[in-house]
Amino acid sequence: MLTVYAPAKINLVLEVLGKYDDYCQISSILQTINLYDVLRFQLAERISFKCSEPSLEHGNLVTEAAVLLKKTTKCAKGVRIELRKNIPWGVGLGGGSSDAAATLLTLNKLWGLGLSISELGRLGFKLGSDVPFFIYGGIALVEGKGERVTPLSSLCPTWLVLLVPPLPKIQDKTRQLYSKLNADYFTKGEFVHAVLASLRQEGKIAPSLMFNVFEKVAFDFFQELSEYKKIFEGAGAPSIHLSGSGPCLFTLTYEKKKADKLCLCLKRQGLECYVASSLPENS
Repeated sequence: MLTVYAPAKINLVLEVLGKYDDYCQISSILQTINLYDVLRFQLAERISFKCSEPSLEHGNLVTEAAVLLKKTTKCAKGVRIELRKNIPWGVGLGGGSSDAAATLLTLNKLWGLGLSISELGRLGFKLGSDVPFFIYGGIALVEGKGERVTPLSSLCPTWLVLLVPPLPKIQDKTRQLYSKLNADYFTKGEFVHAVLASLRQEGKIAPSLMFNVFEKVAFDFFQELSEYKKIFEGAGAPSIHLSGSGPCLFTLTYEKKKADKLCLCLKRQGLECYVASSLPENS
C-alpha cells in the first residue's frame, strides 16, 4: 500500500472582506504544519474507505474526492483507502480538507491521470473552500471563496503550540460562525498586506500582525473558550490566536525549547496539546 501524510493547517491571518451572493469573500494566509493524518492507498476494483474513527466514515471527504475524480476523468480504476486520524477534527485545523486534497493528489498519480495542480485545485474547491490550499501546501495567500491560492515564500523555521480545548463538537460550526459576522467585522485586507510585507522583509511574522475575524465571535459562541485562553496565557503563551473557526488555540515561537516547555506545562494540567512546526510547499 502507498502511505501518504496529510498535514493540518493554521490561519496566520483570516479576514472577511464582505458578503456577495451569500458567500463571504475572504483574504487569508494559511500555513501547513507537521501534524498529520495518515492515509494508505491500494489499487482495487472499486472505491472503498475505512477510518480509524468509525463516526467519520459516513460522508467523508476522502470518499467524495475519490468519487469526484473518478467521475470527472471517467477513470475505470478503483482504490482501497484507509485513514488514520491524528489531527483533531472539528476544531479549525482543516484535517478533513487536507485528507481530501491528499486523496486527489495521490489518485492523480496512482491512476495515471496527469491532471495539473491547477486542475486539481479547481476540483478540490467543489469539495470545500480549504481544499485548494492543501493541494499546494506550505504557506499561501488564499482569496475569494477559497478558490484563489497564491503560494508564498517559506517562513523561517517556526514552532507552534496547539491547545485543543475539550469542548463539545458543534454541527455546522463554521457556517454558524460565518452567519454571526456582520459588516462591523469586515476589513479591507490591511492585515494580510502587513503580513505579506513582513514576510518579504524578514521571512517571519510578528504575532502582533496576526488577525482572525472569528475571534470577534468565537469566544461568545464556544462556552468556556475564554477560560482555556486564560490557562494558555498562565502557562506562558506570549500571544494566543484562533485557528480557522476554532476552537483550537495556538501560539507561535521561533525556539523549539520554548514550545516544548509550554506544551509540557499544558499536558501536566491534563490538556490536549501539540507541538508542530511550519512546512514548506508540497513537493
